[in-house]
Amino acid sequence: MDYDPLKIEQKWQKAWEEIGLFRAKDFSKKKKFYCLDMFPYPSAEGLHVGHPRGYLATDIVSNLMRRKGFNVLHPMGWDAFGLPAENYAIKTGVNPAISIKNNIKNFKRQIKSIGLGYDWSREINTTDPEYYKWTQWIFLLLFKMGLAYEATLPINFCPSCKTGLANEEVVDGKCERCGTEVVKKDLRQWVLKITAYAEKLLKDLDVLDWPEQIKEMQRNWIGKSEGWEVAFEIKDSRSKIQVFTTRMDTLFGATYIVLAPENPVISNLKSQISNFKSVEQYIEEAKKKADKDRISDVKEKTGVEIKGIKAINPANSREISIFVADYVLPYYGTGAVMAVPCHDQRDFEFTRKFNLPMVEVIKPYSENKNSKNEKYPLFLNGRYECAFEGEGTLINSGRFIGMKSEEARIKIGEWLAKKNLPPTTFREKDFNKQIPQKVVGGSAKKTVCYKLRDWIFSRQRYWGEPIPLVHCDNCGVVPLSEKDLPLKLPIVKEYKPTGTGESPLASINNWVNTKCPKCGGKAKRETNTMPQWAGSCWYFLRYPDPLNNERAFESRKANYWLPVDLYIGGSEHAVLHLLYARFWTKVLYDAGLIKFKEPFLKLRNQGLILAPDGQKMSKSRGNVISPDDLVGKYGADAFRLYEMFMGPFDDAITWDVKGIVGTKRFLDKVWRLFDIQREIVLAKEDKELDRLVHKTIKKVTDDILNFRFNTAVSSLMILVNGLQNKNYGVWHLKTLLLLLSPFAPHISEELYQNLEPRTYNLKTSIHSQPWPKYDSQLAKEEMITLIIQVNGKTRDRVEVEADISEEKAKELAFSREKIKKWIYKEKIQKVIFVPGKLINIVI
Repeated sequence: MDYDPLKIEQKWQKAWEEIGLFRAKDFSKKKKFYCLDMFPYPSAEGLHVGHPRGYLATDIVSNLMRRKGFNVLHPMGWDAFGLPAENYAIKTGVNPAISIKNNIKNFKRQIKSIGLGYDWSREINTTDPEYYKWTQWIFLLLFKMGLAYEATLPINFCPSCKTGLANEEVVDGKCERCGTEVVKKDLRQWVLKITAYAEKLLKDLDVLDWPEQIKEMQRNWIGKSEGWEVAFEIKDSRSKIQVFTTRMDTLFGATYIVLAPENPVISNLKSQISNFKSVEQYIEEAKKKADKDRISDVKEKTGVEIKGIKAINPANSREISIFVADYVLPYYGTGAVMAVPCHDQRDFEFTRKFNLPMVEVIKPYSENKNSKNEKYPLFLNGRYECAFEGEGTLINSGRFIGMKSEEARIKIGEWLAKKNLPPTTFREKDFNKQIPQKVVGGSAKKTVCYKLRDWIFSRQRYWGEPIPLVHCDNCGVVPLSEKDLPLKLPIVKEYKPTGTGESPLASINNWVNTKCPKCGGKAKRETNTMPQWAGSCWYFLRYPDPLNNERAFESRKANYWLPVDLYIGGSEHAVLHLLYARFWTKVLYDAGLIKFKEPFLKLRNQGLILAPDGQKMSKSRGNVISPDDLVGKYGADAFRLYEMFMGPFDDAITWDVKGIVGTKRFLDKVWRLFDIQREIVLAKEDKELDRLVHKTIKKVTDDILNFRFNTAVSSLMILVNGLQNKNYGVWHLKTLLLLLSPFAPHISEELYQNLEPRTYNLKTSIHSQPWPKYDSQLAKEEMITLIIQVNGKTRDRVEVEADISEEKAKELAFSREKIKKWIYKEKIQKVIFVPGKLINIVI
């Protein structure tokens, strides 16, 4: 009988559903394993071939762990609120509630057609009122804990989507959804105080098994800096400008101050500013720019001097100018920076442009101008040529002359923090004389600064969770009681955004006008809706208890299943979703509802699958490839195998239909091994064949656990080739199917059941059979490829005996010509040897 994938795949998908093959059991005595995908947004276009790559990985790992004796939870749901569905609804005239329902039906059909083993009894949908009831409940918890507040803020605003955007939703100054240039606009917003958790979010990254680049992106976004806050008095005024700096050792070299356009000092001193009209015009232009454009290194720095006021450098009491410039952002530090042009390249370029004074206060420890790592200040023809941003010895710094930078950062801060200070001296620009200066004490304090901003949690759109608050003239902002949840989104005909700063909900009078839950008087509902991220902040907590009508989740179930053991999804969520989900988890922990502080212990990112033209798949480019036709033509198993075989899991790979042709041929070859006309007998003793099988068991097992799916498939192909024309037995074939089944579950089930005919049930399915074990002696590699690295970079490879000793590996590595050129005349710091894998020479 020929291999007919369509016939057998639909048969087994139906059978698996009937026996509940993939259902998890709460509180099993088995050790739990919670495996989770970043749930999809069900767009109208359906799945393209890039989407299943991550889903297949979790499916394969879940299959392995289930058969290794774990109680596996592998659920799926839908993240369905937000702009894409609403924009589609506006375009087509179909209410988003209807279109999303249809989209989900199509997505689910596609996912099932690929044979992905999800526990569909736990399916969730963020737009289901029974789900978002609890999203609203968690928001009210944040509100009661003082972590949600109302503010009118200058926010990123998309003129096309007509809504405010979080800073993370702006890419290169444009809306990440529609590509429109973002502007600044003052709007009333609800904001979540994520900054209160900045230190916890930063510290707990250390315990997570995540890709280092993802953790580094989170660290950079949180942006912790330890330094000093310094008060610069304004001459003839009681006002002060607070400046945060990490380089207190350069304070004597500060020759002017730069304020963010949003800094309130400007408006507070309006009457003293002689060129206020020019300053105000510059500020208005700055509001039109996105933050990323403002701080870009490539753009030319702009600014305006604020005339009529001067600041006093607290280190030496010298009068210095004050500028306003858009490259200073209001929410990092204090919205003001001290400019030290000799020791900051950005300040240096700004100073050059406006012909401002420069004072050198740090001399490098070494005058080696050939250093690869540092720029040294060059003073040629009466001017500096570049800034020196490194550390060194202080000059022109009063009593601190001769002190090293590291010590001076502390000593200058402590000195200025004192109340009564003796005069110090400061060398004039010509460096010829020292002038005593009166210094004011108490103008510095040690502090920590974070780049992280509070999370803007409002959207001026229709398709989102209603915020469960009312505005009462007598009581102020009042939360709804739990019994009034969910506050359902009203069904309306008109849901186009207004662009006025109000949601379309504001025009629905019979919904907006209500009674105050506190005093019973007239009140109005909050008309902003929650952002799309709200539902995904906690969805992983709902899967363990999806049908609970009394609470968001039972703590006992959450604490049994969570944290998630393996989380797989795209790296595009490195900041937004992951940071927000971690924040909500920590809030729920502090509220005593859960016993864990982090939601996702292990994270892996799949690489993009690019279109055949090498570009990212998108409807606008017309290069989207749907899995439907491929599954219909080649079968789900061939599709699954190709997705995993096409390259390293975290690499971007270009789709090539020839690849799926190849995996289909491979499955044809597997099928022929089980030709019912061929007599399968117990094989004669064949040590080489046995050795190959045991090596394959070890290889496939290790590769799945280490996300090397492509090499696991490759080893299965090698095994099938090794079985060709051999006198193999039932054990060899059975082991092949057990190893192949996570990758190609349908053909494996069909052949396994034919191999040992019996009543089909949960116990007899191949996907319930124990994972095969290998004999360590037979699986032992006789030869391996030893990777030789220098400072972590691969510089050579060589075939060696698998059990090569560290001494022999060192001797071999140092003798290789490719290695000699990298370590010649370099000092060897240490040598790291990983048996059976690599040797790394650290220089």
